[in-house]
Amino acid sequence: MKIRLSLKKCALWFMGIIIVCGLLGSAAVVMLFYWASRDLPDLNRIAEYKQPQATVILARDGSMLGTLNHEKRFVIGLKDMSRYLPMSFLAAEDDAFYRHMGIDPVAIMRAAINNFRKGRQGEGGSTITQQLIKQLLLTSERSYTRKMKEAILAYQLEKNFTKDQILTIYLNQIYLGEHSFGVESAARTYFGKHASDITLAESAVIAGLPKAPSTYNPFRRPEEAKNRQMYVLGRLRDLKWITQAEYDQAAAEPLVYWSMPEGVGGPAQWYLEEARRLLVEFFTESNLKALGIETNKSGADYVYEAGLTVHTAMDPAHQNAAGAALRRGLEELDKRQGWRGPVEQLDPAKQKEFLAKTAFSPIDLAGGEWVKALVTAADGKELKVALGQGYTGIVPVSAMSWARKPNPKVAAANAPAVKDPRQVAVAGDVIWVSAEDTVITETNARGKKEQKTVPFDASTVKKNTPITLRLQQEPLVQGAIASVEPQSGDVVALIGGYQFGDSHFNRATQARRQPGSSFKPVVYSTAMDFGFTPASTVLDAPFVYVNPYTNEVWRPSNYEHNYKGELPLHTALALSRNTCTVRVAQQVGVANIVQRAKALGLEPHFPQELAISLGAVAVSPLNLTQAYAAFANQGLGVRPRIITSITDERGRVLYKQEVEHWQAISPQNAYIMDTLLKEVVNSGTGGRAKIEGRIIAGKTGTTNEERDAWFMGFSPYLVTGVYVGYDQVQSLGRLEQGGRTAAPIFRYYRSEIEDRYPKDDFVMPEGIVMADGLAFKADQPMQGVSATAGAATPEGAAIDTSEGGEDLMRQMF
Repeated sequence: MKIRLSLKKCALWFMGIIIVCGLLGSAAVVMLFYWASRDLPDLNRIAEYKQPQATVILARDGSMLGTLNHEKRFVIGLKDMSRYLPMSFLAAEDDAFYRHMGIDPVAIMRAAINNFRKGRQGEGGSTITQQLIKQLLLTSERSYTRKMKEAILAYQLEKNFTKDQILTIYLNQIYLGEHSFGVESAARTYFGKHASDITLAESAVIAGLPKAPSTYNPFRRPEEAKNRQMYVLGRLRDLKWITQAEYDQAAAEPLVYWSMPEGVGGPAQWYLEEARRLLVEFFTESNLKALGIETNKSGADYVYEAGLTVHTAMDPAHQNAAGAALRRGLEELDKRQGWRGPVEQLDPAKQKEFLAKTAFSPIDLAGGEWVKALVTAADGKELKVALGQGYTGIVPVSAMSWARKPNPKVAAANAPAVKDPRQVAVAGDVIWVSAEDTVITETNARGKKEQKTVPFDASTVKKNTPITLRLQQEPLVQGAIASVEPQSGDVVALIGGYQFGDSHFNRATQARRQPGSSFKPVVYSTAMDFGFTPASTVLDAPFVYVNPYTNEVWRPSNYEHNYKGELPLHTALALSRNTCTVRVAQQVGVANIVQRAKALGLEPHFPQELAISLGAVAVSPLNLTQAYAAFANQGLGVRPRIITSITDERGRVLYKQEVEHWQAISPQNAYIMDTLLKEVVNSGTGGRAKIEGRIIAGKTGTTNEERDAWFMGFSPYLVTGVYVGYDQVQSLGRLEQGGRTAAPIFRYYRSEIEDRYPKDDFVMPEGIVMADGLAFKADQPMQGVSATAGAATPEGAAIDTSEGGEDLMRQMF
């Protein structure tokens, strides 16, 4: 009996101890969770969190120019994903996701046991919800305290968000390697597709990445990526989320890894960078506030994370043609300037190293591309070069005849051609070369022989046969092209230099250089409204001006340093006679010329000085192109459009630039200028800009000592400005002026894109009469005012007559 009482007593004590321990344990757990929850991050941060996503820049045709981002992410919804993507992630990371309340006790227990066995913290047993909490609210510290906080927050998150919301945030947030955040970015990066188009096999590859993005990177470790894919597919099959047949088909599907282009590259980079610069300048704190955008970011920080869609006016065909034209023109100019020497000279050890590292293939020379070559020998006929990988080439003397010693005082046409390759390079020199096209002679249908150029064919090259090459040289001179459609203001092409990688400085928009004679149409347009006509007589003779305030003497002269006497105004403009222009400017008044410049849209401050008539005030190429748009479009000035619209990630329009016109000059004035500037191209200084069968008007420009060269050309549908010059001002070389240097670049570009526009001539408005090919206002006499005074005599000024005309003429020469 005592034994029974004793056993009963022990049982009661044991039960009591268990209850007490349970209560103490529960209290300890409650206290522990209370302690862990005291300083939890605010869960509202997730509700308010906006995932950083890439801003996309688009061309006018909708093609992608590029993206701007700190994290390459494109936020999408579950409906925008292939159904296999969420399924694969759940199978790999958290198959109980739609059943648990933020934590999975079974997974946690399994992970704890495995960690205990291994003696270290390896597995976490984290649900997708916990992973999201760790990424957005907690650190990656491995501790039980952090795990408790993670579990508490995961539970709270599940109470405040739906499962689909949590999964959507996770699939857009997760890092998946190769700078890709989220499944849309990963789909573009690894398979060149959108997430909506990803197959089951591809989904399994992407879903296998979160565990170790570097280890399972399909580009670098395709075997490991395949093994991980099979694991994910196996999980899907074991969970019966896919059938055995689907598993077999996905396992056998070939995996092709390639990335969707993030932009077109090449010349388009100039436009992309200009759009980026404008965006950063636009999204200031004050502008964001005015737009009603609540954010603590601005400028680049906002642009690179806002997920904007930016539409631009750039036309890829124009941009590519303009980029190629400028490169060609600068390379031709550089060759006229002479040979600056090899890229480098290598000793024997470095020569071996150079060839060992050069992974040359003949395809590298396709399309006129350049490669570096090592000179192995030079004789009186050619240079022998090594290209790498056993390929060799020869550079005949005829392919380097331009490589004379530079002398800016001697025009290229007057310099002797190189006749001995040993004057150009020696063994050990590294030079740039391109493939020589083949010229063949054929007999045409009429029985006459004619030459035909056959482009280089890389497939015909053999290692034991040298490739015939041309010597090349990277230009130091720079330039720019801006091209605007005057009806809309769309800047369809914008090239800021020879090569984007060398510099991001966009000379088309950021450079300010004197336009020289390309400013003269502003003067003559003003004159047409002050009594002058195309037939007015102007004097081309020495001109002297004494500043009444400083007593400084100004003696402008013509580029050719000669004078032609009295000329019709249209001839004076076609031949770009400086002294004629100054006399016209003096007669119509500088103030009126400044007013006209501003009406056309020119931005600089213009001093009240006669010298502005010859282009003494610096402008940007785009701004001067804008000014010419009024001549092309019946007198309507236009605001250039680079960025046409900006929408946010929800499709809300934040900015839209509508077409903006104003009547800068009368239609009659514009038409008279059109006829005058057509003559510049047809029989004046702009002859090299002619395009057969096309209406082209324009004006050349050259500054003192041939430092800068311009050509501004236009048709009724397109206005194009070309600028050439060094960043650090220096001479381009003897005889390098707008007509020789810039006008051919205009022609190279416009010849490629002219077929996109009608062959229409400029529209003649009412109130115009034609006589001898010249346009006159109907209410004006056809002769008009003349400017034949011997020198400028503005108020308070005096003519310097201390020298006789003969001596003065000699000085001007």
